[in-house]
Formats: sequence, structure tokens, C-alpha cells
Amino acid sequence: MVDDVWASLADPFVEGAYATVKGKVRTYVLHRHLLAHLPPPPATILDVGGGAGHQSFPLARLGYRITLLDSSAAMLAAAQRRLDAEPTAVRDRVRLLAGRGEDAVDLAGAHRYDAVLCHGVLMYLPDPAPMIAALCGCVAPDGIVSVLGLNAATLAVRPALAHRWRDALAAFDAGGERGVLGLDTRADTVAGLSALFASHGAAPLAWYGLWLFSDWLTLDADDAELPDIAEVELAASRRDPYRGLSRVFHLLARAGSAPAPAGDRDR
Repeated sequence: MVDDVWASLADPFVEGAYATVKGKVRTYVLHRHLLAHLPPPPATILDVGGGAGHQSFPLARLGYRITLLDSSAAMLAAAQRRLDAEPTAVRDRVRLLAGRGEDAVDLAGAHRYDAVLCHGVLMYLPDPAPMIAALCGCVAPDGIVSVLGLNAATLAVRPALAHRWRDALAAFDAGGERGVLGLDTRADTVAGLSALFASHGAAPLAWYGLWLFSDWLTLDADDAELPDIAEVELAASRRDPYRGLSRVFHLLARAGSAPAPAGDRDR
């Protein structure tokens, strides 16, 4: 049996991280990015490593049909609790599925989704290639794949702001860091993940930054200030040089007009 590493983190993550300014900004900015590229509802969306549904449930409210896939029983239980509070029409558009993202092609069967999301997952994997292959194997022709990557170019910022100068110096050549949840994380580049997508017949479509000011500053904003913070973060996410300075990047790719051969998907 595989240990559920998220079992002890599910409640702090769901009830804590997403309730912060940083968590609310993440949800808002990602949602705006997605709406700019997703096909209209009732398109089908697979949310791989979807956790408690913070990103996909708002899409279900708009009419999208969601399958949330997660390997953590604790996260799926949190998703179910949140889903139970939704109106019947929203609940009917969401399916919760247990399993690893790397096994998503087998779990999906013959079905291919109009969009596949994988947010906040790649940085916890030792190698992103198997997951990228699975995501591309689950998306329909001309569909959208959306991922987040920890930005390898900005690993020195956090220790420098904390005056941990030796750690900052080492971070310039590091491949990852210990994340805020106490787990080791691996960093990526836009070019590196774009190349992986291209190897599976998915053309990089757009990329954005995520978490610039709200990651570098400790913000305890009231509800009145939050919309202004979110709009500034959204503007920064779309333009240079700000997007390149963000802690995380959001990369979207479009699948080819025909599915990749099975051998390519499994490579």
C-alpha cells in the first residue's frame, strides 16, 4: 500500500493555505487564465491531482463537467465534503476518482477530455515526464493541457528575502527546495516543460506567472483589499518581466489534431 503523504496535510492545506491571501490569489488568477483558453461549457475537464476541488469546482459552477482525480484518500474526502455543500446541479457535474495521475490514461479508458488540468503536482514528482505523457494521453484532439511548474529561475528569492544569504547563493544552481508544506519540491523551466509537451504532440500555447508580490510579501489583507491585490497579480502574470519573476509559472499547451500513437504516449 502506498502511504498517503497528504493525509496529515489535507486539513491545513484545504482549510489554511487556500484561505490565505496567497491561496485566494492563486485561485483567482488561475481561473482567469483558464477561462481565456478553455472551450465553453459543458466541455469535459479532468483535474489531475485536483485535491479538494478549489480550481475545478468553480468551473463546475459555470457548467463544465469535471472529473477530479487524486491519489490521496484524505484529499478526496475533503473534496467530497466541499462538494456536498454545492447545489445539486453542480454536484451532478462532478465525479471524484481515486488514482495516480500517471495512471490517468488507463483510468480514463477510451474517454478523452476537452481539457486536462494538473496544478500544484509536478513539483512534487522526481521526474515530470511520466505525468506529462499521461496528461497528453488523456486530452482530446485540439484539447487543452494546463500545468503549474515551480520556477527554477527564482529559487534564490525566498531565502534572500529571509536574509539566508548562503542558502540564496546555493539556490542559483539548485534543482528544487523545501516547500512551505515541509515537502521537498523540484523546479522546472517553461522551456523544459514545453519541450516535453512538444514530444507528445502538444504545442505550447501560452504561459503566465503566478505568485509574484503575494509570495514575496506577508499579506494579511481584508476583504476590501483582496480584489485589488488579485488584479495586480493578474496583470503581473501576463507581462514581462514580471511573469518571469514569479514563483510559479502556468503553462498551457494544445494537443495535436490527432491523438499521438500509443507508443509515443507510453514513452
